[in-house]
Amino acid sequence: MSNGFLRTQGTKIVDGEGKPVVLKGTAIGGHLNMENFITGYPGHETEHKKVLKKKIGQEKFDFFFDKFYDYFWTEKDADFFANELGFNALRIPFNYRHFIDDEGDFFKINPKGFERLDKVINSCAKYGIYTILDLHAVPGGQNQDWHADSAIHKSIFWDFKIFQDCIVNLWIEIAKYYKDNTWVAGYNPLNEPASPDHSKLVNIYKRFDTEIRKVDPNHIFFLDGNTYSMDFRQFPPADFIKNAVYAIHDYSVFGFPSLDGYLYKGTDEEKAKLKQQYERKLEYMQKYQVPVWNGEFGPVYASKERGDENPEFINEHRYNVLKDQIAIYKTGDPSGDGTPISWSIWVYKDIGYQGLTYVDPESKWYQVFGKWLLKKRKLGLDRWGCDIDPENDKLYENLVQHILDNTPEKYHRALYPHNWHVKDYVYRVCKDMLFSQIATHEYADLFVGLSFEELDELAASFKFENTVKREKLNAILKDY
Repeated sequence: MSNGFLRTQGTKIVDGEGKPVVLKGTAIGGHLNMENFITGYPGHETEHKKVLKKKIGQEKFDFFFDKFYDYFWTEKDADFFANELGFNALRIPFNYRHFIDDEGDFFKINPKGFERLDKVINSCAKYGIYTILDLHAVPGGQNQDWHADSAIHKSIFWDFKIFQDCIVNLWIEIAKYYKDNTWVAGYNPLNEPASPDHSKLVNIYKRFDTEIRKVDPNHIFFLDGNTYSMDFRQFPPADFIKNAVYAIHDYSVFGFPSLDGYLYKGTDEEKAKLKQQYERKLEYMQKYQVPVWNGEFGPVYASKERGDENPEFINEHRYNVLKDQIAIYKTGDPSGDGTPISWSIWVYKDIGYQGLTYVDPESKWYQVFGKWLLKKRKLGLDRWGCDIDPENDKLYENLVQHILDNTPEKYHRALYPHNWHVKDYVYRVCKDMLFSQIATHEYADLFVGLSFEELDELAASFKFENTVKREKLNAILKDY
């Protein structure tokens, strides 16, 4: 039995008896919101699925994805999560398309979405794990990047009221369904929103509060800041939403591949940068003395399967980034009383980039896709954790320089998000969109001709008992 609904009290999350609860865990991974680096396809989830369905037919398509959804998270994962790792919270990213048909009625809810969420939520509850429901992709994209599953480089969710209305309606239906479930910690209504007009984000949060609270007055809202969960400067005072936790994402560049081969050394200067980056994001929470939740963080790890040399050496440096980050989080409560903050590391399961568990390099998945994944990496078709081959990168660098040479410098950061450089936009449009859209056909061809048995084996690569555990990473998190 859970101890009642979680709620906020000052800077703390507390249970039904008022006892502080520190939520520690991960996001599940590319399960109900598939991401290209997590499972291997290029580009965007919906494009990938449309091409794949055309290549292998409806029957095999449905068979494969039913198996994939079934195998990705099972009771064995919940047992490991709670009893081996000692975690008590799972963030569940999901795509709106599990509930809403783009070609149908935007206000008709598909019950299949609840069936898929229930399977995870119920298994977690059995092992004393709270769940946070994270809407990771909305119509038109709530941000400009691939993980919003919108195959353009603009976020048009903010421009169309019909998109916003249907998502408010979706959350109302989700709230109706889970309003009595005390193992659901709360709702993370928009992952990494990025609206050039901050007021639009504030206004939709107010709509969520007004409409959802009518049917569910109890669950916490986990509210991401604007511009990819980094900017709260335009938010009104924190009491504009009651019973809310404010969500930051705290990735460090020290934990990612780079072309110059830089590795984190743990110097005083580097540690100061980690702390400064974190504290900048906490200004709002400290000012208003409200809870913070670090909804995403974590390095990208090297792997010999992806062609890295000396992956163990590289990963030791990445683990040190993580250790120094969580040392900060241990005393990171805005109250300053030494209470650790709640967090959810990215990510629990993938094909080997960040996962606490990951697909075995000897699995059917790597037998089918291994060579192609090496090619994909060399071409730099994954934005996340990408270290594109320098020769290929020159092609984009030339285009970037052409734009820089032919536009006044004052316009180089004119587009939103302003923290993106011209190179970020060139990569987004040329690599993540156009090149990947073409490449998804080559990737889908690798499924063609596979039998039902082979498709089952392919999906089973993600079963807990078939995955590899990232032991050093897990030991660091368990020690926390």
